[in-house]
Amino acid sequence: MKTFVIGDIHGRRGQMNALLDLMPRDESVDTLVFLGDLIDRGDDAPGVVADVLALKAINPDRVITIRGNHEQMLLDCIDEGAGLWFTPAAGGEFTYHQYTGTYLEIDSVADLTAARDRISRAVPAEHVEFFRSMPYFHEDEYALYVHAGLLPDKHPRDTHPRVLLWTRDVEFYRNYHGKPCIFGHTPTPYLPLMGRIGRHGIYIANSAVGIDTGYNDQSPLSCLQLPEFQLYQAFADGRTTTHHITMFVPDSLRAMHQASGA
Repeated sequence: MKTFVIGDIHGRRGQMNALLDLMPRDESVDTLVFLGDLIDRGDDAPGVVADVLALKAINPDRVITIRGNHEQMLLDCIDEGAGLWFTPAAGGEFTYHQYTGTYLEIDSVADLTAARDRISRAVPAEHVEFFRSMPYFHEDEYALYVHAGLLPDKHPRDTHPRVLLWTRDVEFYRNYHGKPCIFGHTPTPYLPLMGRIGRHGIYIANSAVGIDTGYNDQSPLSCLQLPEFQLYQAFADGRTTTHHITMFVPDSLRAMHQASGA
């Protein structure tokens, strides 16, 4: 059995489907894990959500979608009227337009209330319930899977969701030595230099493995296959690449790497 882990998609439906076509996943036995942030910034967040739901419908036990901070921001907007999702840095304005068919314009408190009401009505109930059902972490024999990161010496089940959704902790990036942890959230170009090995753009330091390889026109969407450390990437221009990572695999990960026969 293999586990395929996909980093932050952010509405890039075409790249996601190119990646799914590229990776050799056996749906009957292999697990597919999405690290969250399906929505915002990209050109088709509703389509990404619909496609992931369709995958889960085929084999719900083998398709896991971790909750990202962007799903949480949208839920906070719908449930509590929180406005963080509407800030330009979040990229929610694109998802707003895709669901509502209108552009986001907020110049007053009344505009904020109206926008919150409009998005609450526009997002299909199935999508909202899907966001609510997303776990904060997943674990299998190979690794822990979280959106953002961990606290030192803390299992995700004993960690506050805010940490799992939002943390950007240099101590975790540089010195985490627990069970291998695959994470997204922080684009790898912003992670410590020493962990950004090779030309493929992922991050590996001790037991921390970051696979959010960025969001711009040149950034690939990345999927890591465990335990083989095979990396699949799909680009906005239609290119795809595959890397078999054999060098610089940390000692904490080497055992499962070698057990795969890679």
